[in-house]
Amino acid sequence: MKRVTLGHDGPAVSVLCLGTMTWGNQTPEADAHAQIDMAADRGINFMDTAEMYPVNPVRAETIGRTEEIIGNWIAKGGRREDWVIATKIAGEGSVARGGEEITGASIHRELEAALKRLRTDYVDLYQFHWPNRGSYMFRKNWTYDPRPADRATVIANMEECLEALQREVDRGTIRHFGLSNESAWGTAQWLRLSEDRGLPRVQTMQNEYSLLCRLYDTDMAELSLYEDVGLIAFSPLGAGYLTGKYQGGAVPEGSRKGWTPTMGGRETPRVGPAVEAYLDIARRHGLDPVHLALAWCRTRPFMTSAIFGATSLGQLERVLGSVAVTLSDEVLAEIDAAHRAHPMPF
Repeated sequence: MKRVTLGHDGPAVSVLCLGTMTWGNQTPEADAHAQIDMAADRGINFMDTAEMYPVNPVRAETIGRTEEIIGNWIAKGGRREDWVIATKIAGEGSVARGGEEITGASIHRELEAALKRLRTDYVDLYQFHWPNRGSYMFRKNWTYDPRPADRATVIANMEECLEALQREVDRGTIRHFGLSNESAWGTAQWLRLSEDRGLPRVQTMQNEYSLLCRLYDTDMAELSLYEDVGLIAFSPLGAGYLTGKYQGGAVPEGSRKGWTPTMGGRETPRVGPAVEAYLDIARRHGLDPVHLALAWCRTRPFMTSAIFGATSLGQLERVLGSVAVTLSDEVLAEIDAAHRAHPMPF
């Protein structure tokens, strides 16, 4: 399993990241623990979770349950030192913490709760799940309007949060800081403030990215490259669409289609034809479409790791097979042609 540096100067992490958002809902605890063991045996050392998991749906009574499942694995003898564990604090409007914003006080309080659930003394990568000021992610890009906005208030909150993160770094509870569902402007402000004041630096960005969702390819891609803020891509399989399992209106038993946040519960008529174009490329070149989608992610110059989710060991085995796949120039050219023919399908 290839490993790359996490962001600017973080630890070496596997190019695939074990996603956990179904653990405690669709995925029982015993199955989740089996996934951790299998992933570790195959060279994965990077795991991503969040305060608000499990999702689909998010419920107040299950907030933190996924972190607890990981903590139980550690408590029963799992090797914490073999893993780079990332978690997130939810921004304004979440079910978590009653919709509380991310502030210096909430960072400390939620981090303490996360450490208790994870049964660990530190988090390797602590991420802000989305900014307090909102985000154009999760299909909100079609109607996103940044107004009203008060720049001074936003900057003051950023400074407060960075100071809180520094206190946690000083006491050894977090090692690195990352963002999620952020914009180029927001990320640039975090970087500027940390540089000016010697506070924790943004290492990574966790945004949606796949053959079906390439919003990252412009301003964010440039920022990633010049500033060493690596992308940790979530939903690299397009919420499951790129596996082909939803073609023709199919909804397999146990599917989470319609609940997934990256789809916003809505599907446009453009999704099916776009997916079919990529499935056709895979068929003609004898490739598993899952391998096509994940191997393509590894070709992107700003990519650190792609987060995948599996609800069974069989799905995990299929994903792991993608690391042996290298796409030819011919396949990459056909992918580019399909993207031009089917831009922004959802």
